[in-house]
Amino acid sequence: MRGDVDIEAYFKRIDFRARRAADLATLQALHRLHPIAIPFENLSALLREPIPLDTAALQDKLIARRRGGYCFEHNTLFGEVLRAIGFEVVELAARVVWGRPSGAPPGARSHMVLRVRVDAEDFICDVGFGGLTLTGPLRLELDTEQVTPHERFTLKRLDDEFELAARVQGEWRPLYRFDLQEQHPIDFDVLNHFVATHPSSPFLTTLKAARRTADGRYALTDNELSVYRGTAKEERKLRSGRDLERVLEESFGIALAPSAALDGLLEAIAGR
Repeated sequence: MRGDVDIEAYFKRIDFRARRAADLATLQALHRLHPIAIPFENLSALLREPIPLDTAALQDKLIARRRGGYCFEHNTLFGEVLRAIGFEVVELAARVVWGRPSGAPPGARSHMVLRVRVDAEDFICDVGFGGLTLTGPLRLELDTEQVTPHERFTLKRLDDEFELAARVQGEWRPLYRFDLQEQHPIDFDVLNHFVATHPSSPFLTTLKAARRTADGRYALTDNELSVYRGTAKEERKLRSGRDLERVLEESFGIALAPSAALDGLLEAIAGR
């Protein structure tokens, strides 16, 4: 536990108005609404700002200031909300394989995943994986195609790990691998420090933002915007810092406070 969560403020942030209980219907509803309301973004890392994972800081950033964050922020907050409702939650660490060359050596465990128990059945939850963030919990069940409100996913066994794959443009694409060893807050403090400060971390050099919509998603890599609606995809390049700022605010729902450092960062990214 990292501190008490203001569950009513969270429900208002994601527009959750249904009955709440530690059951599958509640878990499914929260998992769908969270990535629609709260975007994935790494502006704090790019600006070299501290990224604390205590509940008070996460509530201030993701709820009160209506910002987004990356996996450790999203899933830490989501896990605390679920615990407050009465769910049993275990935090797991994953190795991202999405975007890595085939046959490359394994990367660090730089991603957080949640294992949630509902009526003696285990589910995998993850509201912080960028563009392909889950919008529904997955049963911890092997070799079964599982449908969410957006993509289809499957889990398979690779030696002593599970691998999660998504159905993307007709192909199964692996996202990350994890095992079931419980991780503790101090473990993620260490991983978060690495991701937020190590020179090899892509979050220090590349702007990433993503948000789900009811029937698609927005994805931003530096100044390249992709908009997915069903099976259709639109792409365009943003040519100015002001265009980037407008898209971050209007398409991704990120409330940006006035900042000379941010203005300079966005202008530099637009010029790439």
